[in-house]
Amino acid sequence: MEYTYTGTAHESLVEAYAADDDDRFRTHQQSAFPERAATVEEIGLLRQLLFPGCWNGSELVGDADAVSETLDQLGQRFCQGIQPYANQCLATVVTNVLDQLPTIRELLKRDVEAAYKGDPAAKSYVEIIRSYPGFHATMVHRVAHAIYEEGEGVYARELSEAAKSVSGIDIHPGAELGEYFFIDHGSGVVIGETAEVGDWARIYQEVTLGALHFEEDENDEHALKKGYKRHPTIGDNVVLGAGSKLLGPITIGDHVSIEANAWVTDDVPDHTTVFIKHPEQERKTRPPEQR
Repeated sequence: MEYTYTGTAHESLVEAYAADDDDRFRTHQQSAFPERAATVEEIGLLRQLLFPGCWNGSELVGDADAVSETLDQLGQRFCQGIQPYANQCLATVVTNVLDQLPTIRELLKRDVEAAYKGDPAAKSYVEIIRSYPGFHATMVHRVAHAIYEEGEGVYARELSEAAKSVSGIDIHPGAELGEYFFIDHGSGVVIGETAEVGDWARIYQEVTLGALHFEEDENDEHALKKGYKRHPTIGDNVVLGAGSKLLGPITIGDHVSIEANAWVTDDVPDHTTVFIKHPEQERKTRPPEQR
């Protein structure tokens, strides 16, 4: 299927590029970063459209025609990916998703800000955009979620799995992520389909927002029920420590800290810290002759 983009996202993106803080995003600088192969072509196109200054896409800046051509390429790839599963008019679905790219880009810029402010090791916005696995997973997720919301969940899942193969982070495209979202380190993070996360959430490695129990389908023996709420809802300004597991359709309030390796299966109220009480450790210094 041939696809030509007919919306106005190219104009909005060019305006957005012009408004960028160049010290942070390098949008207007003629950079020559080393090439990084994307796992699928559409992710490479997304990188250039969303952060041209960080992914050698400087020819797009200030040139709406060039942006429109790149949107055509991305739209063509989306059509090819969705077509085997399409539930509705391909062109309508793809245009609706591409129309959201300017808004998604603004969300991602806030995610970069959250990562920069939330990680003492972060030295620049460009470092986060190019090298943080959590940001890569978030970037792909925000686009995959838009596709999922258009009713094309299978292809959305393909994009999510492509991001997982690079980042080690598994975010189902149905999950809803708030603004200023940050996954630090990231390996082993799992966020389920019906999870909802508020603003300014910070998540560390091996965190799971998963299901605790599964309901059976009453009409199909051995099958599990689909389409119901089974994952946590996370409030604003929440920190989820490394290895913590939050399971079931529970609610975690605002300004909550779940410390490392905690296992949470009940609601947690606002302004609460949840932690495991560790047993006392004993230390014994070896005598010099045994060292």
